[in-house]
Amino acid sequence: MRILPFLQLGFAAQVPLYSSSVPPASAPQIPQMATDFTLSEGANALSPQDMLTLPRPGAPLPNDIGDLAIVPISTYSFQDRKSHKSLSIIALGDGGAYDIPLPDGGDAFWLDSRTIAHVVTKDDTQSLYTISISTSPLSSDISSHVGSFPITTASAFRYSPSAQRLVFSAYVYSDGLVETVKEQDTAYENRGNSGLVYDETFERQWDTWVGPKSKALIGVSLTKVGAKWVLGETYVNVLKGSGLSSPVEPFGEADDYDISQTHVIFTAKDPQLPKAVHTRQNIYLVTHDGKDLRQLTSGIQGATHSPVFSPSGDKVAWLELALDGHESDRAKVVIYDLKKDVRFTITEDWDRSPDSIIFSPSSALIYATTGDHARIKIFALAVPLTPPSNATQTTRPTALTSSGSISGFTPIPGGRATFALSSLTSPNELYELSGLDAVERDLLAGTNADVKATMLSRLTSFSSTGLQGKYLSPGKDFWFKGTAEGQDTHGYVITPPGFERGVNGKWPAVMLIHGGPESAWFDQWSTRWNPNVFASQGYVVVAINPTGSTSFGQKFTDGINQNWGGRPIQDLLLGWKYILQEYPEIDQNRTAAAGASYGGYAINWIQGNPELGFGFKTLVCHDGVFDTTYNGYATDELFFFNHEWGGRPWDPAAFEASRKYSPAYTVAKWSTPQLTIHSSKDYRLPEGDGIAVFHALQQLGVPSRLLIFPDENHWVLNAGNSLKWHYEVFRWLDQFIGLS
Repeated sequence: MRILPFLQLGFAAQVPLYSSSVPPASAPQIPQMATDFTLSEGANALSPQDMLTLPRPGAPLPNDIGDLAIVPISTYSFQDRKSHKSLSIIALGDGGAYDIPLPDGGDAFWLDSRTIAHVVTKDDTQSLYTISISTSPLSSDISSHVGSFPITTASAFRYSPSAQRLVFSAYVYSDGLVETVKEQDTAYENRGNSGLVYDETFERQWDTWVGPKSKALIGVSLTKVGAKWVLGETYVNVLKGSGLSSPVEPFGEADDYDISQTHVIFTAKDPQLPKAVHTRQNIYLVTHDGKDLRQLTSGIQGATHSPVFSPSGDKVAWLELALDGHESDRAKVVIYDLKKDVRFTITEDWDRSPDSIIFSPSSALIYATTGDHARIKIFALAVPLTPPSNATQTTRPTALTSSGSISGFTPIPGGRATFALSSLTSPNELYELSGLDAVERDLLAGTNADVKATMLSRLTSFSSTGLQGKYLSPGKDFWFKGTAEGQDTHGYVITPPGFERGVNGKWPAVMLIHGGPESAWFDQWSTRWNPNVFASQGYVVVAINPTGSTSFGQKFTDGINQNWGGRPIQDLLLGWKYILQEYPEIDQNRTAAAGASYGGYAINWIQGNPELGFGFKTLVCHDGVFDTTYNGYATDELFFFNHEWGGRPWDPAAFEASRKYSPAYTVAKWSTPQLTIHSSKDYRLPEGDGIAVFHALQQLGVPSRLLIFPDENHWVLNAGNSLKWHYEVFRWLDQFIGLS
């Protein structure tokens, strides 16, 4: 292997600031921390509070004729400590906007081109209202009550105007009836004890102990009689008696199912397999009255996602992973011809993994939202002719966008589509892409589509006021020779306000390590780990996508398997040293690393391997793994460990690999000051890991601090807690490497 020039420069090893060879006689002595520390909140700085109070727009939902879209918005206020909900009605084309306050929150969706359904829960009742919209001028009428549901957990709504059918997700008991839920809730809550008994996994998942209810898909009629909407009284659980549950916990929403005039298509965990050990999800088709349930998948695949009907009604499509147990396997686009009863894959030769798919209005194309080189783009794929039998067809994906990260892509009439787009410098904004009819003609003709003929228009500026005057780095891509064969490794550098090249040794730097581990740093906004928030506190931020990251090909993603402390860590080291050479403006005596989940594991691994030579003066670990082997027993999703390490934690090969790369067995070498953060409702990486890390550091006499959130899960979501998180992280960094 070619030796890179910068590896010959002899960088110092991570500095052991505090000897850990002898147990301390007293508590660790933490260097004096500035009592007057405050977060940087200058006019050009994006402070944590600035970020947390920006509007948070969701994905747009256009109406059927494509002239209006609704965008749900949540805006947090530290004054009253509340999230204020609203609905923005956007006129597609000119971007005109009209805002509807939603003091009680709720879900909104279109019933027809001028009527919005609004479902709100208040006083232990969940009710459906309609809001009529006018366009001259853009305005709304007072909401009108339609009816109430017999439950309060209805969500993930889809409405079919042709079927006059409303379908939603709700929690039900084993009888499958929404009508008995409230009565059974009362009985369960008054059972006289809090004991939970389990005979199978999951016993808990993500942040919730599993109870006696499960999710089901419920249908009810919703018709317009004259000028009045009427909610039916007969509710049909289309999953009743099947043993199936959908959407799939913990994150499944409306993208786990779709509806046509006659049917519901959905994904659900295989009911014959232990849920915590397997990822297999099958695709099922059922009529609106819950009859003729049929399975469309082979039953030997892994997970499935994003099932959708074609507008023509003769085909359905979904995303399918081949390997059961591998949640980050490559997702392939599968089409099922309902008339010919043929299933075929169209992206077998495409080394990318889409997140979601949707048909074009003509049913001739599929649009795939897909990670590619640290961006989330839209690709167009021509739907090939149905083969005579189950087989593989090949279609050539065409990227329609090149920057930022897209969500909620929805085609609309006139060769257009709407979607939300965010980037490192902006939260979601509503965009419209036009010229798709020409793209479709080219792809169906078998020629290269003229993507330059499309037009991208930004229609909203939700965050412009809050970001006015802020210095936000767009991030600079860099590529270096990592451990992967045949491809370079990617990263971003985000520079702080006032950064100039040529002033050497001025700036402290922080390397951020992403979780997953099969994930990536994208050109995307984040309200949890936002590189520009770190940069605004005066740090050069380095965000590397090492082996195991997504959007760079499946081989690169799978390279982390049974190798957590190997190739990915070497990639981080190679990328870090590359940056130190390329950016002499960084003060190498003031550097740190911070990471969460797998990134937290990497922090603990770097802590125990100072001979690697990163040279960090302090570390920050959020929800990180301490004992890799033990995590295979304690985590909620057992399949994750079993795939990552090649077996169950007691199987010889998995035991050897996980113990080899377990930070727990490197504690004797720990010496770098570390802030450890964990949350009590994190069942993915239980809090015992964070407490164990803190206990080890304390007994070693290494300066250390523990921050616990008793009410948070793997993510810190509460705005007040997030502000506290940022304050403690930046106070800790400032103590050891800051500008003050």
